[in-house]
Amino acid sequence: MTYTYQIHPLVELDFEEGYIWYEERQKGLGERFINAVDAKIKQILQNPEAYGSRSVKSFREAEVDKFPYWIVYKISKRKKEIYITSIHHTKKHPRKKYRK
Repeated sequence: MTYTYQIHPLVELDFEEGYIWYEERQKGLGERFINAVDAKIKQILQNPEAYGSRSVKSFREAEVDKFPYWIVYKISKRKKEIYITSIHHTKKHPRKKYRK
């Protein structure tokens, strides 16, 4: 069964920041970033337990294909819902990716 998802209010800023950075480097690269993130979110929704946690057990992390980003999320099995807490660049401080 497919899950639904909610996002933390600051995730939109994470996403926009990545898009702008890539688009400034090369026209169309920002769009590829958006597509890669969207594809990974769809994979998470199909099978949220396929991705594990790296350090904080209640959070799971899925690596975005071809980009140095992690999608950090929590699972609510009861609600069949994913809560995405951040789209985190791998070079940023790791503690900043865990939002409540």
